[in-house]
Amino acid sequence: MAKNHIQKMKSRAAAAAAASDIEPTLDPEIQSASLANQDEVASLAYAYWQERGCPEGSPEEDWFRAEADLRRQVQAAAAV
Repeated sequence: MAKNHIQKMKSRAAAAAAASDIEPTLDPEIQSASLANQDEVASLAYAYWQERGCPEGSPEEDWFRAEADLRRQVQAAAAV
């Protein structure tokens, strides 16, 4: 069940990115960092989902919360 939920979140995030105006990068280093970041987001989003009692539907809520929290962490670390 957990693997399915994480995969569903990753698929929806990929679809949202594909629908955006962001140009894909061919730089392998950036692609690698992006994949690592997706794994971090997925792990944190899964933890948030579990905290909410594993409800059905709307995995985007957890995904977007995880993205925002990780983004804040990176910005705070860069400001130091």
